[in-house]
Amino acid sequence: MQTPYYEIEEDKLRRNLTLIRDVAYRSGAEIILAFKAFALWKTFPILKEYIQHTTASSVNEAKLAAEYFGSLAHTYSPAYTNEDFPAILRCSSHITFNSLSQYRRFAPVVAESPYHPSLGLRVNPEYSEIETALYNPCAPGSRFGVLAEDLPTTLPQDIEGFHIHCHCESSADAFARTLSHIIDKFSPWFSQLKWINFGGGHLMTRKGYDIDLLVSTLQSFHSRWPHLRIILEPGSAFAWQTGTLVSSVVDIVENHGIRTAILDVSFTCHMPDCLEMPYFPSVMLSENGNLVSVEHGQDPLLVSEVSSEPSPIKDDASGIAYRLGGNSCLSGDFMGVWYFPRELKIGDILVFDDMIHYTTVKTTMFNGVHHPSIVMRYSDGKVRLLREFTFEDYLLRMD
Repeated sequence: MQTPYYEIEEDKLRRNLTLIRDVAYRSGAEIILAFKAFALWKTFPILKEYIQHTTASSVNEAKLAAEYFGSLAHTYSPAYTNEDFPAILRCSSHITFNSLSQYRRFAPVVAESPYHPSLGLRVNPEYSEIETALYNPCAPGSRFGVLAEDLPTTLPQDIEGFHIHCHCESSADAFARTLSHIIDKFSPWFSQLKWINFGGGHLMTRKGYDIDLLVSTLQSFHSRWPHLRIILEPGSAFAWQTGTLVSSVVDIVENHGIRTAILDVSFTCHMPDCLEMPYFPSVMLSENGNLVSVEHGQDPLLVSEVSSEPSPIKDDASGIAYRLGGNSCLSGDFMGVWYFPRELKIGDILVFDDMIHYTTVKTTMFNGVHHPSIVMRYSDGKVRLLREFTFEDYLLRMD
């Protein structure tokens, strides 16, 4: 298989799906897939064995739910447009509005249509334990959700649910603590609702996640408000640790004592979270068919300090030091440092672990850089190409 490509493993995907289905059964909550983190539609036949619904954040995701997954979407968007809303209405079983003004604008359209989605409001509890500000939807000044102080005492009659999102790859105890704030802020309205959506970020498939605490927290909430249907919509949890991004070394350059292995993948195009958060992926070197873990170190030249004089990156007992560079022309398209057990050479295969959730959906063709192919390793051991991208795909993105 020619690099670069994403490889997703069926066995690992089914492992996550089995756990998610079990949590849903034990807790009484419905757990649905958020497309914003994982939208590989050729895996939908597998997903449909375990879940019934998905969540969309745009008209294209809503169409993906209705036309490819085969069930209407739970749709939320920060803002709907007149042009997109008719299709969203046609493709959605639930529509959540980000603001009261959006509700007032589109509720009459819903009322006059032949479709009857359940309507909700996104509310903001003004509390989150997300440490990275860039990913905190409840930070002061956030554009997401209605504050409790701005809600009317009596909700509009056609508002049936609240949508609340304040997690990002978070733990069960973080959810338990957050839930107490949600109850303090919004329980006066619970009697007026039919459902409550606790959003995504519940990383229940991560090793060490306290599944029993999540289940008991949801059961306790349901015992207090048994009339409320509980929905969770994680994305990362579905595809967590299910596959890799496989790349090749195409050149090695050195400047001021810093060696850079230039790869046929790009952090800017293919792994933007590595630059945004930053998130440091696990990297492995392929050696005679085996994967050898590579130790990550501190890069003396941060992206935000590209004009400063760098210090040489020194080899040490951990191995031979290389910065990893992408193949776009953007100066900041690099991430490092990693220590390798030997000197790298052109043609070496480097594997980035856990690169299916979010990474596949954020991949772009910026700078005309090749979009990685997508392959799947099935339970029978066979590897099949699901998608290969061509010049025509790049042209379509330019239209």
